[in-house]
Amino acid sequence: MSRRASLRTAHRPRKGRGTAYLKRDRLTKEGWTLSTLVNRRARFTPYMLLIPATAVLLVVIGWPLIQLFIISFQEFGRAQVFGAPAPFIGFENYTKVLGDPAFWNVMVRSILFCLVNVVVTMVGGTLIALLMTKVNRFFRLLLSVGLLLAWAMPALTATIVWGWMFDTSYGVVNYALTNFFGLDFHAHSWLINPLSFFFVATVIVVWGAIPFVAFTVYAGLTQIPDEVMEAAQLDGARSTQRFRLIVFPYLKSIFLVVTILQVIWDLRVFTQIYALQGIGGIREQTSTLGVYIYQVALGSGEYGIGGAIAVITVFFMMAISLYYVRQSLKEEQL
Repeated sequence: MSRRASLRTAHRPRKGRGTAYLKRDRLTKEGWTLSTLVNRRARFTPYMLLIPATAVLLVVIGWPLIQLFIISFQEFGRAQVFGAPAPFIGFENYTKVLGDPAFWNVMVRSILFCLVNVVVTMVGGTLIALLMTKVNRFFRLLLSVGLLLAWAMPALTATIVWGWMFDTSYGVVNYALTNFFGLDFHAHSWLINPLSFFFVATVIVVWGAIPFVAFTVYAGLTQIPDEVMEAAQLDGARSTQRFRLIVFPYLKSIFLVVTILQVIWDLRVFTQIYALQGIGGIREQTSTLGVYIYQVALGSGEYGIGGAIAVITVFFMMAISLYYVRQSLKEEQL
């Protein structure tokens, strides 16, 4: 055998060996390409799923907000509704709003009303949630049904029913306070005085908001390990200490979310205040932000000024929402 032939034979791959290596390399490359595609698709899948919801939000919320923002910089009244040109006047509407003492009275009134409602709702909802963990199954079911019925009742219906209960002549509250407790509440008007007006409004708002807080906190309480609570009880920790040192740290994120949601909802309360004003309240002394925007824009026809008030309210709520997002990101990092 010649030297060239021997070299060719030495470098020739054995039968079947080269084919196997080629197949393995090809499968490795195809598998790597397939896994890469799968990873890329998985990376973009959440964003693809968010596209429909984002499009709906842009159409339903985004476009009206843009229109509201534009109107707030225009002289927009009833004439402009029927086709008259709406000239841009810069920040004149905002200057009028921020320089109006009535706006600041409404703002302070709305914030105080919101804070009272949030505190009462959070405390009451948390106590009911704790109660649901202590009672037996029957009473827990009965309490849940009652909460669901209160939660499912429309705000306007609830306001009318509570308005009847606090009615001046035939209200059951005046009757009970007069005949059962010996107090002089005969023909007492609860809605004429602003303080008692907001007491009635707080009762209605809290009554409708407590179920959400109670169910949310109760769901969080069921996730606390029983061993931790039993160990704390064996160590002699009182109920208040167990709540402060164990329950609250476990449910801190839930309390944060629910509190911020309650602040946003209570700041924009409209139905309860507007309906109670129709029953007997004094509008100038009991209006909150939502009702005040309605009165300025639709009642007085000053849509530009009403838009400016609405934009200020939106930015105020956005600041609260951004605080919530920031706190949530901090919780995730921890």
